[in-house]
Amino acid sequence: MLNTIITGTEITVSAFFICTGASLLLGLGAAALCMYKSRYSRSFVLTLAMLPAMVQIIIMMVNGNIGAGVAVAGAFGLIRFRSAPGSAREIGLVFLATAIGLATGMGYVAVAAVFFVIMAAFTLLLTAAGFGAGKEDERELKITIPEDLDYDGLFDDLFEQYTSAAELARVKTTNMGTLYELVYKVVLKDASATKAFMDELRVRNGNLNIVCGKPVTKEAL
Repeated sequence: MLNTIITGTEITVSAFFICTGASLLLGLGAAALCMYKSRYSRSFVLTLAMLPAMVQIIIMMVNGNIGAGVAVAGAFGLIRFRSAPGSAREIGLVFLATAIGLATGMGYVAVAAVFFVIMAAFTLLLTAAGFGAGKEDERELKITIPEDLDYDGLFDDLFEQYTSAAELARVKTTNMGTLYELVYKVVLKDASATKAFMDELRVRNGNLNIVCGKPVTKEAL
């Protein structure tokens, strides 16, 4: 069942169409997996759906040819995607689509299908379980204060009242050093009280800028 359908270096018409069909179907599966509870671009999911078939035909063309295989390996090393930076999830799915293409290109259609099912089930399970997800009410709070205002302990009583956790992440100067920007990681007790929380913060910071929103995470590429 898990043996290759390609024997020798000759590629038959039936083997070609079976491998290509499997690549396209599994590529669509990988694209659907990318779209599940995740932000995505249309161009990325289209590329992801086509990638296994493209890798497959390359592997078929270099089958048994060592020189061509080395050349293709070098070409893969030089490829750069000319697009917006992808998330770690997208990079992982690109590798999944590439692995599918490699397997089908060598004729291991059943191996490609079984591997995709295993990885899809694993990914969906982790997503459903909320593995690695942050706290739902976590916010990034940016407060601007004058340079002559001592920020140490300035908002402690408000944090005690409105948040269950608060941590000063970083401090930086702005406006030619005349202002400080304090960045806190906070977990709100009640998200509906955000306006009241910000109103009281404005009283403390002299009605300067305050920004409160979901934390922005930059995933490693």
